[in-house]
Amino acid sequence: MLGLSCVGARVGGLLVFTPFLGSNAIAPRVKAGLLVMLTALLYPVCGPREISLTASGAVRAMLGEALVGLLIGLAVQFVFEAAQFAGQAMGTQVGFGLVNIIDPTTQVDTPVLAVFSQTIVMLIFLQLGVHRWLIRALASSFGYLPVGTAWATGEMTRQLLHAAGGIWLAGVQIAAPALLATLLADFVLGFLGKASPQLPVLFLGLSVKSMIGLFVLALSLRYWPVLFERYFSEAIHSAERLLQLAH
Repeated sequence: MLGLSCVGARVGGLLVFTPFLGSNAIAPRVKAGLLVMLTALLYPVCGPREISLTASGAVRAMLGEALVGLLIGLAVQFVFEAAQFAGQAMGTQVGFGLVNIIDPTTQVDTPVLAVFSQTIVMLIFLQLGVHRWLIRALASSFGYLPVGTAWATGEMTRQLLHAAGGIWLAGVQIAAPALLATLLADFVLGFLGKASPQLPVLFLGLSVKSMIGLFVLALSLRYWPVLFERYFSEAIHSAERLLQLAH
């Protein structure tokens, strides 16, 4: 019974922290059904044959199993955070920094381009079938990280923080085309303002930058599926490296 609970804790950690599956848009009853179904499918194949622990050991094992799901979910969630950061950066550059709407997944007031970026990435996530990659990664984790052996280590924490630091770099890479285009527009408008002081650059600049930034963003969307396929693949490999360090 303890082994079944540990498998359920590992599955539950994934369902709580992973994108899409852990979204508030999915009803709790659906999540509970997925938890029961995945646990029932994985336990006969991946569950321990026999496990005997003290009360404190059982609590430690349950926390460790939840940590496994947390690590897998966080590794992929970092990609979504990078997309949100990119949307915020682009929104500031094109003049949409103060245009906020309620994010339907988090119910938080969020810049409109950040919500747009996360929505596009969610569609790419589903189109690529990354949710299935996550379940496969969870199932394969039982092979190199048996039930009851997972625990936070110093090296794992360091690697997790290093992966979190990659959010900024990935966000800049995603937003780079629009940022460069609007930066070039700033230079051109600045030269025009110096060459012709009577030109109302301050009034024209925001509209010109908005049009250029949105146009470049629309063109760059064509390459997002390939880009995010690479990011999601790297996230899954990063999660597997973290799990191998978690014992």
